[in-house]
Amino acid sequence: MDILKELKNRILILDGGMGTMIQKSGADPNVLPEVLSITDPETIISIHRQYVEAGSDVVYANTFSANRYKLEGTGYSVEEVVDAAVKNAKKAAGGKASVAVSMGPLGKMLEPLGHLPFEEAYESFRQIAVQGEKSGADLVVVETMTDLYEAKAAVLAAKENTSLPVFSSMTFEETGRTFTGVGIKNMVITLKGLGVDAVGINCSLGPNEIFPLAEEMCREMDLPVFIKPNAGLPSPETGEYDITPSDFKEAMNRYPALGVNMLGGCCGTTPEYIAGIKEIVDGLAPAERKYAKHESRVCSATSITEIDHTAIIGERLNPTGKKKLKEALANKDFGYILEQAADQVEDGAEILDVNTGTPEVDEKTLLPEVIKKLQSITDIPLQIDTSDPDAMEAALRVYNGKPIVNSVNGEKENLKKLLPIIKHYGAAVIGLTLDEKGIPATAEGRFEVAERIMNEAVSYGIPKEDIYIDCLTLTASAEQAGVMETLKAIRMVKEKLGLKTVLGVSNISFGLPNRPLINRTFLALALQEGLDMPIMNPGDEGMMATVSTFEMLANRDENATAFIEKYKDFQESVAIPAVGSGAGQKAGEPLPESAGAAQVSEKGTLVYALERGLESETRQIVEDMLRDTDEMDIVNNHLVPALDQIGKEFETGEIFLPQMMQAAEAAQAGFKVIKDRLDSFGKQSVSKGKVVIATVKGDIHDIGKNIVRTIMENFGYEMIDLGKDVPPETVVEAVLKDDIKLVGLSALMTTTLKSMEDTIRAIKEAKPDCKVMVGGAVLTENYAKKIGADYYSKDAMQAVEATREVLG
Repeated sequence: MDILKELKNRILILDGGMGTMIQKSGADPNVLPEVLSITDPETIISIHRQYVEAGSDVVYANTFSANRYKLEGTGYSVEEVVDAAVKNAKKAAGGKASVAVSMGPLGKMLEPLGHLPFEEAYESFRQIAVQGEKSGADLVVVETMTDLYEAKAAVLAAKENTSLPVFSSMTFEETGRTFTGVGIKNMVITLKGLGVDAVGINCSLGPNEIFPLAEEMCREMDLPVFIKPNAGLPSPETGEYDITPSDFKEAMNRYPALGVNMLGGCCGTTPEYIAGIKEIVDGLAPAERKYAKHESRVCSATSITEIDHTAIIGERLNPTGKKKLKEALANKDFGYILEQAADQVEDGAEILDVNTGTPEVDEKTLLPEVIKKLQSITDIPLQIDTSDPDAMEAALRVYNGKPIVNSVNGEKENLKKLLPIIKHYGAAVIGLTLDEKGIPATAEGRFEVAERIMNEAVSYGIPKEDIYIDCLTLTASAEQAGVMETLKAIRMVKEKLGLKTVLGVSNISFGLPNRPLINRTFLALALQEGLDMPIMNPGDEGMMATVSTFEMLANRDENATAFIEKYKDFQESVAIPAVGSGAGQKAGEPLPESAGAAQVSEKGTLVYALERGLESETRQIVEDMLRDTDEMDIVNNHLVPALDQIGKEFETGEIFLPQMMQAAEAAQAGFKVIKDRLDSFGKQSVSKGKVVIATVKGDIHDIGKNIVRTIMENFGYEMIDLGKDVPPETVVEAVLKDDIKLVGLSALMTTTLKSMEDTIRAIKEAKPDCKVMVGGAVLTENYAKKIGADYYSKDAMQAVEATREVLG
């Protein structure tokens, strides 16, 4: 079956939950499910066959966790397990269904949330995908992802090393975001750019909760969509899911009208559930979708910049003419670089230009390193500023989301080298209106180059909405006649080609007095001609005021809402002076913050540094405080309260897990300063007490446990991490050895809840005064109490609260 052709003609039926069926089969729960493909192949074949008989057109091979990390210690290689799993599925399918090699999360967190490098994750997925194709799989499915970065590693591994179609799905919460903060649109924009053949949602939620998310996904794109909901939630007591096959069928009956191409089930769904889907979709063609019309847009994993207004690109991470930034790049002084980035975001930049091109550095190595550092402290999209093909590809590879590439030009060789790279990674691109002959003197000449760039980019498959044109700002002091040609060219590109435009505005004033006045005037003229994205210093209040005023006068700021909010307390006595010199210089003091504006943390405070993940600034603030403040006073009255405030922002959804984790890492830098000071004076440790933490026997999932450990360490608690698949006696031994007052236990599978109960019982028998807190997706507060736990923690911040209650 040509699956890509077939899914356009009819709604295909996917299979249900492999784990669910394995649990029901009576297979050894202590064996990794993927290993059963070798040790108990008949059980796996039987499960696949039941799904095929129920109507599945596609079955997922039992390879979800068949990666090098999960298989460690089993005695089997990735290749052996994948080969057996795919062949079992092929045998069961008997030519009646296609077989997908399934690739789920690796169980380790990628940088910057964790410590797994992107390329190591890529290599792990490559092993699975390559062996899957060798063994006869018909397609690759990247599924149940929560981290867009990990999904990107898996998609690239499959697309670059196999000829198979690649489908990719993520798992969302009811908020429409994954637990790392990835939104539906961010996923769609990024994965579509990477060239996946279908995009979907699976796991976590039932069909009723997923429906509005599926509706949004179908509205966002023209790619095939597939949906695999859970059968509701499992009961901790029985392991049974709370949505029956008939209820599931009724809920799924709404999906065909959305225009979905494939439907199936995830956790808790058996062949009976899949048979119900067959009754709904049998013979149905995918419904026609109504797509939302989008302007150009770029994104990070958690935020999107729509180019439907004047979008500010921050210019201050370009070393041209910036001695201090050049020195920071040469010395890898990331603290200075990150502070510049954070300041620009604070000042209103919506995209950051990132350039590391100085003679003193290896751009291919440094640019991706800076990109990764920036992604750890800000979630706004980045503009990768280089024309070096190697540096460009290295940076695009590690970028999490859809960036802009700055830039290509009209030279044939330049386009031939760079456009394939840009297309491969799904980026937007800026085209400079110059070629082998230089910059044309006339607007018509620049337009001709712009049109040539557009046509070449489109021929490589880059859509028009991802092509931006820079008509190039020449200095008025040297090319005064060229100023109006630049403005005319912008108008021509907008009207005749329908493309978005970019311009480095401050170049206009080089070598002239009163540069801020020139820059603001030129910016206003360019905006009137159709400039969409000025590259400028967002810290220049005069330039930002010009943009705000233009948005209001152009009727983009409806009812002048944003303008009024920004300037309602403006007084003539604080008007911005039109004096000053130097590119990037502020043109006056900041305008007063409006009384009704949201509270923001003040620069130079711990909260400001921690919110932005600025380790070096946090370290410096703590060192300064130590001059006249007691060490433990800083911990108890400054560091911990700052983390508390950020924790509240996380719990209310103002920030997401990546920001929370980076705040914790920055806090660790501050705690280290305190610890080093205490150690040097022989004073007491900064630790507030020891906590044992472990994933219980039989469960190999430890991402949630690792997050809790990291957050709690940065609240000053010493964490004794016993790892995953930990037997009760090992936990008890650790408790008795260090006179532990609190233990944290994690479980993700209903089959390991009995192990959690056994561990709690063993702890209480050995040390009755030891408290136990538990967490995990399958747990509820009531069930936690039933099995003897003292505390139930649904996330890391609740774990901190429980720990405070026990240890203070």
